[in-house]
Amino acid sequence: MAADQQTRVQGLRIAYDSFSMAGRRDLHHIMQIDDVFRVILIIGFTAVFPIALYHRLKSQASKEKLNRREEGLFILLTLRPVALFRMLGILAYLINPAWMAWSSVPLPLWIRWCGVGLGVTAATLLIYVLRSLGTNLTDTVVTRARHTLVTTGPYRWVRHPFYMATALAVTADSIVIANWFLALTGAAVVGLIILRTRTEEEKLVDRFGGEYKEYMERTGRFFPRP
Repeated sequence: MAADQQTRVQGLRIAYDSFSMAGRRDLHHIMQIDDVFRVILIIGFTAVFPIALYHRLKSQASKEKLNRREEGLFILLTLRPVALFRMLGILAYLINPAWMAWSSVPLPLWIRWCGVGLGVTAATLLIYVLRSLGTNLTDTVVTRARHTLVTTGPYRWVRHPFYMATALAVTADSIVIANWFLALTGAAVVGLIILRTRTEEEKLVDRFGGEYKEYMERTGRFFPRP
């Protein structure tokens, strides 16, 4: 009987060791996959960030102060803090994917690769938008003194292609990283931007009057008119 008990214990140990080895192999495989997507994201950010920074600095050449309080207190207190938390999450993943493992979700590889394709689309649209905006780029609802109404490039079809590029980008990196925290904060950022858009368009009507109203009639806010 003692021999049977010893055999069972040995069997349990072998099963446990096999399970542990399989678990370690799975974890190693997941880490290898995350390293691939991590490198892809680093390449993407490295390619897009200098372009965005160039256009941002170019738009600020006048050194004109913009009153962000015009956005409203709620947007002012929520949009940028949520976006900052999200960026910190992305930065943590880029440094070490294990740091964001607490909020990871098991997405199939093909979906994550679809996220890469979506990210390329978002980056392409963003660069197109930045080139079209020129020095009219701002990060708030207030326009600069020399602001002109842009109706060329993607703006000939929709009034806010920059926000569409943003929505595509946050969707893409949430899928690529496979992370519910980034998806949740990304949805919050996009929702707050959409909420802010009404105030922004009111400011643009005040600035450009009938010209902007006519522009609104022939374009969609986020999607082209049928």
